[in-house]
Amino acid sequence: MSEFRSRASDTQLPLAHLMLFSSGLTLLLSSIFAHVSSQSCRCKTLPSRGLRVNCSSQGLRTVPRLPAEITELLLQNNLLTTITPGHLDRLHHLQLVNLSGNPFHCDCSIQYLRQWLQRNKAISVMPVCASPAELAQRSIDELTDADFGSCVSDHCFGWVYNAILCLMLCFLIGLLLWCLQLARNSTFILGIDERHTGFEAESLRSLKPKHRARMRCSIGSLSPGTDDVDKPLLNMDILPQILDVLHKQHNIKIKVP
Repeated sequence: MSEFRSRASDTQLPLAHLMLFSSGLTLLLSSIFAHVSSQSCRCKTLPSRGLRVNCSSQGLRTVPRLPAEITELLLQNNLLTTITPGHLDRLHHLQLVNLSGNPFHCDCSIQYLRQWLQRNKAISVMPVCASPAELAQRSIDELTDADFGSCVSDHCFGWVYNAILCLMLCFLIGLLLWCLQLARNSTFILGIDERHTGFEAESLRSLKPKHRARMRCSIGSLSPGTDDVDKPLLNMDILPQILDVLHKQHNIKIKVP
């Protein structure tokens, strides 16, 4: 009796594993159908080949959301005119892709599909362009950059913009440095007109009444009879030294005719 019970328990273990596997497979297929059921695509698990998603001849205008686990994708004979950039990048397990029989419009938006097909030639059934007329019946993977000469890449435009901005910034910095160097090496000449050649110390006195009043208040300790207010504000004996310093250190010359 005990031997029979042990045999029964041994047979229940693989059955439990089988039930777990079947439930997991059911969940996987249900998630896959949730992705593509709205587009009436058919999913089938192939022995040793993985998962096939067949969306052919469904009148699709856009590629449905696809599970990342698929290995075969059949999208032939639909109404696809382009593929959204990045839509196929997450399908890393693909072994076969069929996009033939679709009316692809080969304008600037087809460049993503062209580059993807060029990287995955070994697994792809190559589609052809349906329009414009000059590219009709040409394989999409054989299109060249010359066929998209009118297309401006956003990356290229950004690179050109950054280059122009850097050049303008460098030009402004160079102009500023040049102006500083020019100002440093320049000589400023102050010309004195002939009518000012008889200029004396009297012209350096402050003639404003408020300055005279302030000076009177500050010289109370001076002896009576002295009028220091009328003294020149600048000692004319050191004027040549001041002019010499202005010339040597600041490149300022006083030119007397």
